[in-house]
Amino acid sequence: MTVEDIRTTPNKNELWYKDAVFYAVDVESFQDSDGDGVGDFQGLIDRLDYLRDLGVDCIWILPFYSTPNRDNGYDVKDYMSVDGRLGTLHDFSQFVRAAKQRRMRVLVDLIVHHTSNEHPWFQAASADPTSKFFNYYVWRKDRPSEASAQNVFPGQENSVWSYEKSAGAYYHHKFYSFQPDLNIANPDVQHEIMSIIDFWLAFGVDGFRIDAATHLLDGKDKEGTRVKKPAQFLQELRDTITQKSEETVLLGEADVPQDKISLYFGKGERINMLFNFILDNYIFLGLAREDAQSIASWLKEPLPPVQCQWVNFLRNLDELDLERLSEGERQEVFKRFAPDENMRIFNRGIRRRLAPMLGGDRKHIEMAYSLMFTMPGSPMLVYGDEIGMGEDLKQQGRGSVRLPMQWNAGQNGGFSTAPSDKVVWPMLDSGPFSYKKVNVVEQHKDEDSLLSWMKRLIQMRKHCKEIGWGEANAIPTDTPQVLLHTVEWDESMLVFAHNLSGEPCEAEVQSKDIHPRQFVDFFSDELYEPTKEDTTHVKLNGYGYRWFRVNQPKTL
Repeated sequence: MTVEDIRTTPNKNELWYKDAVFYAVDVESFQDSDGDGVGDFQGLIDRLDYLRDLGVDCIWILPFYSTPNRDNGYDVKDYMSVDGRLGTLHDFSQFVRAAKQRRMRVLVDLIVHHTSNEHPWFQAASADPTSKFFNYYVWRKDRPSEASAQNVFPGQENSVWSYEKSAGAYYHHKFYSFQPDLNIANPDVQHEIMSIIDFWLAFGVDGFRIDAATHLLDGKDKEGTRVKKPAQFLQELRDTITQKSEETVLLGEADVPQDKISLYFGKGERINMLFNFILDNYIFLGLAREDAQSIASWLKEPLPPVQCQWVNFLRNLDELDLERLSEGERQEVFKRFAPDENMRIFNRGIRRRLAPMLGGDRKHIEMAYSLMFTMPGSPMLVYGDEIGMGEDLKQQGRGSVRLPMQWNAGQNGGFSTAPSDKVVWPMLDSGPFSYKKVNVVEQHKDEDSLLSWMKRLIQMRKHCKEIGWGEANAIPTDTPQVLLHTVEWDESMLVFAHNLSGEPCEAEVQSKDIHPRQFVDFFSDELYEPTKEDTTHVKLNGYGYRWFRVNQPKTL
């Protein structure tokens, strides 16, 4: 960071997200408080101390609005209510207050690319094509050509247009046919979006994750959905959320090539954070190949504006989307981590959790999370990552990774007291990742468990502000399976080493300005004695990792 950057940067409270650890929660799958088999906000409140103890700074709540629930809540029926299965507005308010009392922030989903076809807007539009609500959506009297159209869910939807008999017209849907696209170019729709934001800001939320941000801004002119001035629209969203507090943020879901990123960040005045899909793709390519080149190449990309941040992750609650890879590269990842067709989805992704993808290999799992936590940006975990939960491929689609949280080895894994056939998703009750073997209680008692290690990882990350604020550079090495990189900030330097291979190795640090004798090893897969070597080599176990602080740092 330069002196000029510091002068123009908001205070650090406004940039809290640059150091935050994010944690994604699907409320219906986290904790059931009333025994109906569905998780709820009261159950989440009961587990907030667990999240505080884990080290979470910000909870991202997946969709919780009133919904027919045909797409995990992304088909919204009412933006200003809570799904009755999950609780009430009062319960939500209590949750936000309880999180704040524990110094945790809250992000909620802003799902305004489309609505449910049961939303009153769509119902009114269908009933009366002369009403203002008809123009809330995208319609055509005659069936449009689909020569260049592509639905987001190939294999499940074969069109982006569906006929609505009562309206006598076709409506556009980039996603499922029960999710008609909103006409974002319509000023009335934009006004509705700002009203939704204002409504939830009144509850004290700290920001919004913009669902499908890529598609929100990327409609076609001929379809009437393109925002004429997308940069201005993003600026207006940002202005709306910061009216009550400059600390309120926007997190965008924009899976786009590197050269399109600037639209979303701007010069720091638009979206605050973006999910780092590009890095996620490169990490999995590197893991599949056991070669660090793809990750090292990403480290050469410019950092976002100082007011902005990447949110890094290994898995989320959708598929592991590999669209940023070439077809050949994607097949390499499939072959290594999703060899069966049932493990894949939409011709582009993997519907598995990380732990089973890595064969339950503890060393491999640790190295992967260590690697992600050292990348420039802020890390995000999905509920259950911290204990190494698995997936259930017998469930349809993305449901394979949305299993209930595994709290203990008792009834329904401690998630619910309901009969097992009433639980929202079947518990994983067999195999190496069943709740009887993988659960919070058992790991809490074990100082060597993955949960205990994850707590240490999170705490270590909190002591390394350089990662969230600094500039990273790959160090050239003669060992292709090893990623060596530095992060520099505020006259401090960290060095990280990760072995993407299961075989032990020794990597040479090709630098005249830093030397292993300067390295203070402070987080590793096992204890190491400080090096006394005259040569510049770093030894690593199979899937080994080492975090160093450099004494008397110099510029590489």
